[in-house]
Amino acid sequence: MKKLLATGIVLGLFSWQAAAQTIVLTDAEVGTELGNWKTDSKKLNIAGTDFSIEQKVLHGGKQEGSKVITITSKGLTIALSPTRGMDLLHVTGDNIRLGWDSPVQEVVNPAYINLESRNGVGWLEGFNEMMVRCGFEWTGHPVTADGMIYTLHGRAGNTPASKVVVEIADKAPHEITVRGLLKEDTFKKAKLETWTELRYVPGSHSWTIHDTLTNQSDYPHDYQIIYHSNFGQPILEQGARFIAPLKSISPFNDYAKKGLADWQTYAGPTKGFDEMVFNMVPLADAQGKTIAGVVNKAGNKGASIEFDTHQLPLLTLWKNTDTLKQGYVTGIEPGTNYAYPVTIERKQGRVKQLQPGQSTVFELKYSLLPDAQAVKQLEDRVKTLQADHKTDVNETPIAVE
Repeated sequence: MKKLLATGIVLGLFSWQAAAQTIVLTDAEVGTELGNWKTDSKKLNIAGTDFSIEQKVLHGGKQEGSKVITITSKGLTIALSPTRGMDLLHVTGDNIRLGWDSPVQEVVNPAYINLESRNGVGWLEGFNEMMVRCGFEWTGHPVTADGMIYTLHGRAGNTPASKVVVEIADKAPHEITVRGLLKEDTFKKAKLETWTELRYVPGSHSWTIHDTLTNQSDYPHDYQIIYHSNFGQPILEQGARFIAPLKSISPFNDYAKKGLADWQTYAGPTKGFDEMVFNMVPLADAQGKTIAGVVNKAGNKGASIEFDTHQLPLLTLWKNTDTLKQGYVTGIEPGTNYAYPVTIERKQGRVKQLQPGQSTVFELKYSLLPDAQAVKQLEDRVKTLQADHKTDVNETPIAVE
């Protein structure tokens, strides 16, 4: 193990170049678990930048045993949980938080969650992340079919990582990469494995998620993924706006039809407001790249997500402007599919499949928009992509059986 830490050679699917430091925090295969751990640019003798990386093991309540990795720099502070599918808990920078206030305040250990509770929506008992991976074996609303319960949004977000590795590049700009291996392995059912990566350059206002999903079984297997990315105050407020170049938009259900007139803007906290969801097809450039974001009323702070429509062709907008205590939040959700039950998505041809040994990649770039200039750049890019197109509002939702 000491040789592995010193050289950063092959682990799983990856082989890395020389780095200032490569640390294996967790490896279930050999029984490695470092627990509480910390390093920083001074310890690594890296000049010209200032950052720290720390893992903490949490105690008490339903977060007992949960782990949180925090990257701190002058640009952003990023917190993610290896215990909860390598998902992002929250990101802050320039006194702006990307994330939201969920009624679920602890980083709930999946050991305390029954995904099948409440008719398949037990997933909600741990839901408080800024970004949670919905998938990969399936996603969407719960349904009982094929002799099993397809629970809300799949299992990835409640799957502790089997391997976790931190790498700090030796050369400037000293990119930090946090890798985690998620295994959705079930006897006779599935052997899907995902190497997740968070890539961050210290001092930057952006970071990248790069995931590689592989079907390790001897049989073809379906997959779905929605990157459920959630934003609350201070960006979300009365008069805040959703921005994206769109080919089409349709309401998820009859309740969402009521919101078509002002789907692009947000209300303040509203008691009795139910979830309002819209299905979208984004426009992209010649390379398939597109962008979506949310900005505050004044247009001087926000967040954006860039993604590849070849990988993630669809976009869901989730508006949940309920009271602050109930969870005042909106979700921007690039995905392979919409959030209908997997049975409906199969009928609509929106469930993908991997052949034995086949892999597929998903890459998204997230950015904090700290000022009016950054917001204007987002708006200008959306206008450019939208210029020669007209949004087609389809008022007939996909039938929910």
